[in-house]
Amino acid sequence: MANCAARSYSSNLSLYTVTALLILDAEGQRVLAKYYNPPHQNATGSSNIVNDLGVGQGGPGMGGLIHLKEQKAFEKSVFEKIRRGGGEIHPLPPHLIITRTIVDLNFIIVGPLSNSNELMLNQTLSAFTDSIHLLLRGQIEKRNVLEGLDLVLLAADETVDDGIILETDAAAIAARVSRPKADTTDIVINEQTLMNAYTSFRDKVSQRIQQL
Repeated sequence: MANCAARSYSSNLSLYTVTALLILDAEGQRVLAKYYNPPHQNATGSSNIVNDLGVGQGGPGMGGLIHLKEQKAFEKSVFEKIRRGGGEIHPLPPHLIITRTIVDLNFIIVGPLSNSNELMLNQTLSAFTDSIHLLLRGQIEKRNVLEGLDLVLLAADETVDDGIILETDAAAIAARVSRPKADTTDIVINEQTLMNAYTSFRDKVSQRIQQL
């Protein structure tokens, strides 16, 4: 439903709520980076909606994050925010950053600070990370993410497209991404699969907490 709604009204710039979706490793190095540039944006066609979103070249509130050098500098600033702690929500004007650290990876979603819906961004990030957990069978570590990067990229595209949130249901995302492989059986997404994945994830988190 969310997917259909987003696609049906994709010309409405008010739907462009995500600036970037990132994965950084424990050293702040890029594992995945998706920066979004609304396709209907142009140099002469700015509107009140565009101005309210802070849409500059490169996407909502990006303020010029087009080139690799600018993106790398931005990711460095984001990682510094994460490293200092202080929770999962970080203002980095003109951006709002929501982060999630899992094992040796930092998952990040970025939106415009001026008008972001924190709850929606957080729900979107959760859907993305949970879908990866399902696709990688609970093994969310840098090595496994790199080995399954094709699945992770597809999950990102099923979650956010051109800055529009398409889906916030992790199981739906994983079901669309999963496909038969030569040496494995299909990934079956059902209630038992979700329960097993949740139990495995909970046990791993509990073990790591006890080791601290």
